[in-house]
Amino acid sequence: MTWLPFFCLVAGLLLGIRKLSDNVLKLVDWIINIALIVLMLTIGMNIGINDSVMLNLGTIGINCAVIAISAIAFSVALVLLVEKTILPLDILREKLYAENLNVNKEVDIDKEKEKKTSPLVWIMPISIVAGIIVGYFLLSDKQVGLLGYTLMGSLIFLYIGVGISLGTNRKVFGYIKILGFKVVYISIAIFVGSILGGLLAGLVLHVPIHISVISASGMSYYSITGAYMTQGYGIESGTYGFVVNVMREFFTVLLLPLLIRISKGSPIAGGAAGNMDTMLVPVTKFVGAELGLVALITGVILTFAVPFILPFLYGIL
Repeated sequence: MTWLPFFCLVAGLLLGIRKLSDNVLKLVDWIINIALIVLMLTIGMNIGINDSVMLNLGTIGINCAVIAISAIAFSVALVLLVEKTILPLDILREKLYAENLNVNKEVDIDKEKEKKTSPLVWIMPISIVAGIIVGYFLLSDKQVGLLGYTLMGSLIFLYIGVGISLGTNRKVFGYIKILGFKVVYISIAIFVGSILGGLLAGLVLHVPIHISVISASGMSYYSITGAYMTQGYGIESGTYGFVVNVMREFFTVLLLPLLIRISKGSPIAGGAAGNMDTMLVPVTKFVGAELGLVALITGVILTFAVPFILPFLYGIL
């Protein structure tokens, strides 16, 4: 389990850097979406089949909300510290503007705004609920082993998909040279803030540290975090991994008007790994197209880091 993410990521990365055709990328996207749906169904069935988790869903939900908010708060605090000391984002924004660099060089934000909402937005929660119903009413403990294989298979496809996505977005890493290595400090601040937020929340809530810290370290990457924690620790931990990171995205969107008043980097801190995809448009709306590029770079770095961070923390906690 510890080495699986590394092998799959490298395999996906090697595929991604080969400049795959649009048709192949569309096929890969379909496969990843199917893997996501299967993953959500599997997580749901694992929840439904586990009486202990079903009885404690309310408490788990409250704990997840506290962990998510704590992770956002500490990430915002550390990113603010980076802004005030190492990397003033107003100065960086002026540099980006002068060099005509913005997020539209990589993603057409206006087109993204006009796009219809992806069906996955409602298919995924429906899959979770359907899985819970199937697990609770139709499955027995004998099927738990089969669900484990399904979970592992979905994870393999997702890891490879992450690698391919990073390979096709490799140009984003080139912007780090242009902007200077200091831009990476934002990603480091978000990661450290998430860890500290998860640690403090775990201590206050009396949630096992490995659950609170690793779930917070997912930094909005709910699919892989939930699946990995389920595979490594069981379904109750996996539920934390999934729900904490779904809630992180939810609370970030809800709090964006407040976060932008704190600093330019605060919305980026909240979005974390989600800035690579789902959170990019709402975050860019508040920080502007120039700093939207910083959000995208941060999201790519954290998306790449999460599959490595999870097994590392699993090995030491």
